[in-house]
Amino acid sequence: MSSPALPQAQNHTRADLIVPVGIIAVVLMMVLPVPAVILDAMLTLSMALASGVFMTALFIEDALEFSAFPAFVLVATLLRLSLNVATTRLILLHGTEGEGAAGQMVEAFGRFVVGGNIVVGLAVFLILVVINFVVITKGAGRVAEVAARFTLDAMPGKQMAIDADLSGGLINPDQARSRRRNLEREADFYGAMDGASKFVHGDAVAGLLITAINLIGGLILGVAAGLDLAHAAETFSVLSIGDALLSQIPALLVSAASGIVVTRSATGDQLGRAFVSQLAGRKRTLLVTAGIMGVLGLLPGIPALPCMVLAGGLYYMARKLPPESTLKDSGRDASSAPMQTSTAASGEPRRSPAEEIDAALSLELLTLELGFELVHLVDTKSGGMLMERVTNLRREIATECGVVVPPVHVCDNLDLGPAVYRVLLLGNEIGRGECRTGRILAIDATGVAPPIDGEPAKDPAFGMPARWVPVRDKEMAEALGYATVDHDTIIATHLGELLRSNAAKLLGRQEAQHLLDVLAKTAPKLVDDVVPNLLPLGEVVRILRNLLAERVSVRDMRTILEAIADAVTQTKDPEQLTELVRERLAAQITSRLAGSDRSVAVMALDPRVEEVLRRSLRDIAQGTGGAIDPDFIRHVTTMVEKSLPKFAALAVNPCVVSPPDVRRFIRAIFERKIPQVSVISFREVEPSFQLRVIETLSSPAGSVPQVTARSA
Repeated sequence: MSSPALPQAQNHTRADLIVPVGIIAVVLMMVLPVPAVILDAMLTLSMALASGVFMTALFIEDALEFSAFPAFVLVATLLRLSLNVATTRLILLHGTEGEGAAGQMVEAFGRFVVGGNIVVGLAVFLILVVINFVVITKGAGRVAEVAARFTLDAMPGKQMAIDADLSGGLINPDQARSRRRNLEREADFYGAMDGASKFVHGDAVAGLLITAINLIGGLILGVAAGLDLAHAAETFSVLSIGDALLSQIPALLVSAASGIVVTRSATGDQLGRAFVSQLAGRKRTLLVTAGIMGVLGLLPGIPALPCMVLAGGLYYMARKLPPESTLKDSGRDASSAPMQTSTAASGEPRRSPAEEIDAALSLELLTLELGFELVHLVDTKSGGMLMERVTNLRREIATECGVVVPPVHVCDNLDLGPAVYRVLLLGNEIGRGECRTGRILAIDATGVAPPIDGEPAKDPAFGMPARWVPVRDKEMAEALGYATVDHDTIIATHLGELLRSNAAKLLGRQEAQHLLDVLAKTAPKLVDDVVPNLLPLGEVVRILRNLLAERVSVRDMRTILEAIADAVTQTKDPEQLTELVRERLAAQITSRLAGSDRSVAVMALDPRVEEVLRRSLRDIAQGTGGAIDPDFIRHVTTMVEKSLPKFAALAVNPCVVSPPDVRRFIRAIFERKIPQVSVISFREVEPSFQLRVIETLSSPAGSVPQVTARSA
């Protein structure tokens, strides 16, 4: 049994062959003689194609439904010019034989359409050329040019809107790709339409020249063949005018179709329905027009019958229409109903219970839940900027950390407090905050701002002291030195810090492979050598996660893979490889921590503290155990916390510098209680930067910390 798709594939194959063969045949018509019978059939086909295109332009609802129109204009123009050449050959070769020398179509248009009057025929032809060349083609070309320009100018905004819908979870990635593809097709279509109008312009000029050639050349050949001047003029004039009209009428239809296609984008409906609903759908307009026609019919000398009939018809139509207020309301209902219907129609088919259970198992990677008082922040119509800020935040984190943040699913949650929001990572809450309605957050960033009336609070992103103050006190708070932020900024900033802190959890094998694919476009050999030849993808992911956990950007994937390739011969341990990669990223790490004077403010370890750490690590490596005194760890941590204000005063990130062999273990001491403290080794400091020791971390009261032995 043959496959059902086989006939369909065969039809596609035939269509793929018919069009190229037809275009080649059209080109051959310019150089090969064509019998009059075949020429009549081709002229009829040209008329039918032009009529079909014109009707298609009337019935489409979106310009992209006829995206092949610019290419068709070129083919139709080529067909008409080929027919002009073929008819010119017959007219000049056999015109002396009579008016039927070029076929019955040419004779019919030359005789019956223009009534046998050559002057009338020539006048009609010239009028058609002017209408086509000056009015329709020029206007449609201008509209296409402006539409192409506006479409290109609007592309960045439309792309941002698509990204915002994708970030908000309103559309899925497949729908976003489809919208971007349609946006590109729209820009290409209007750009092609701008150029297609030039085809019709050239066709009109060619029609004038071909008609002149037929007339002048025919007269010369007719007289040379023995015809008298009057007979030759009549015969060749009929043939020339018939040929000219046969080419200009299809050209006029195609030009009109071009104008309809490029001007219909504002209607959003079929042209017939748009005319009826917008022109004849207003009761007051019809009544006034009926009154004007009735008064016009009463004027002396004006034929009363057509005016009165038209006035009566318009009055009857107006009486059948509902009042305009009802019309507006029904218009709104009608405009909203198709939206719901189309949504239902375009949605997925009803799923089975098993599919619904599978869908319930899916889990959003990132979710931002809002209380009902904060829902307006995502409504762009009411001025909400949260979605735009989230989109910009994803781009910012991608630039800063080198990780593509997945779309953030934004939704409301009635179980939350009215003004509460929270952020979920794989369904687990990683942070929450609250925004007071009708108030803004005034943050005392310097710590020296004078008191201000308001509800005490803390900045949810950085924990700085702040107050909720009424919106009317914003200018006063700023004058006192407070930094004021609105609800959009509060949520976006808090979300950004949560994403930066959890960047390592956002990076999986799929995301890491995407980073490698991007690098492979410029350094394919490097990627192929490292993954998976030297190191499996899973181990590379662990190294990247280790870097992100300490807020080291993985954007420079080239340097990271080069470092792995060089160091993997020494060790395959991901932790040790991470340390070696960090050393290669010294310039990046130092630049992030350095101040404006190219110095790095750090806290240094006392040599005795370094020694006890090494001794503890050595005992652990030998299997004899070894744990540092908890009081010592508590003392060092407290010293670091007390030093944080000094770094805040210098407006730099707090940092501890240590020997390379103990760096990651010192980081493990601080990462839970004071994760904002960076720990770097001496090898991670770029030589061109200067170290500035702010504090020395020593042991309690200068004593040597003890190591407690544990049996294996």
